[in-house]
Amino acid sequence: MKKIALLLALCLTNMSFSQGNTHKQQAGKFEGLAMTPPMGWNSWNTFATNIDEKLVKETADIMVSSGLAAAGYNYIVLDDGWMTHERDANGDLVPDPEKFPNGMKSLIDYVHSKGLKFGLYNCAGTKTCAGYPGTRGYEYQDARFYAKLGIDFLKYDWCNTEGITAKEAYATMSNALKTAGRPIVFSLCEWGDNQPWEWGKPVGNLWRISGDIYPCFDCEFKHPENWSSWGFMKIADMRKDIRKYSGPDHWNDFDMMEVGNEMNDTEDKTHFAMWCMLSSPLFTGNDYRKMSKETLAILTNKELLSVNQDKLGIQGFKYIILDGVEVWVKPLSDGAWAVSFVNRTETAKKVAFDWSKNNFKDIDFGYEADFSKTTFKIKDLWKNKETGNTTKVFSASIASHDVITLKLIP
Repeated sequence: MKKIALLLALCLTNMSFSQGNTHKQQAGKFEGLAMTPPMGWNSWNTFATNIDEKLVKETADIMVSSGLAAAGYNYIVLDDGWMTHERDANGDLVPDPEKFPNGMKSLIDYVHSKGLKFGLYNCAGTKTCAGYPGTRGYEYQDARFYAKLGIDFLKYDWCNTEGITAKEAYATMSNALKTAGRPIVFSLCEWGDNQPWEWGKPVGNLWRISGDIYPCFDCEFKHPENWSSWGFMKIADMRKDIRKYSGPDHWNDFDMMEVGNEMNDTEDKTHFAMWCMLSSPLFTGNDYRKMSKETLAILTNKELLSVNQDKLGIQGFKYIILDGVEVWVKPLSDGAWAVSFVNRTETAKKVAFDWSKNNFKDIDFGYEADFSKTTFKIKDLWKNKETGNTTKVFSASIASHDVITLKLIP
């Protein structure tokens, strides 16, 4: 009897141990906060950690006065470097008092008073990429801190994350934000190393698909620390077969834009067109105080923005390459299509595109354009004028690294 009782006790003990590990963490982002790709400004590309209160206020003022806010750019996101190097006695993050002498809450209130939204940055690891306090082990505390400040957007990076898994780390922070109670757009900046498009939809509203961008058309910039930044066309080409994972409230994020930073206006124009075709979030990364009228015109092109913000929310794809000219297509609502011709070469190219021989098929979402059955009017979105229809061959010359973007209207 004693043996039977002992065996029964051991079985019950083992059952209790096994049952104790059956709970699965359920991520729970705030739904419906990013039904079109979010638009705004991020400090990193131009300023890195050299950020302060004056910069943010001037950026907010210009965003409103220049027409950027009216065009849809409504988030101001402070990237790495906004805090001190140590948490306070209660374990809370501390906004740098030298950079933000009136406090972060006062600054956020100022941005909100302009009709804009405010975002901050942190990291899933023990430290941020620039060496400031990371969130590991403080997820729920930091989420309450952000909710109390009144932020609207959190960019969450992936440095110094040894020993943890991306899926669980981002789910934990997603839950923490939800528990804190303030609707905050959650941006997963995991660089695509752990395929966030496969698990990110219930966790965040957008996720990075690559390492950092660099202000060049098609280059790789190798850093001394043995990592690379990428030209915008490199990023556009980087991931295959991920467009099916992107859509309203769960976007593939191709990184902040470099429009207005070091490239020429032609390349800036192509960069912007590609991000619109790809349904990428549109975060400017330039210094608004030094912005040229050409840069502003590119960023506020209403026709291109309507392609990016189209309610269908489908990411475009590369359809064909013709003598170094790539043809990218994107289905739009109401049966329309956007088409971009991108000259990847170093010389000007002539294009003669016969619509009747090039029916579009979107195998991921089931859309099709059969030009033998339907005639489409053609609108040049950079020139903002109609230019014939699809019964005739489309002919044009495209300069090196330039783009032509058309809208086909049935």
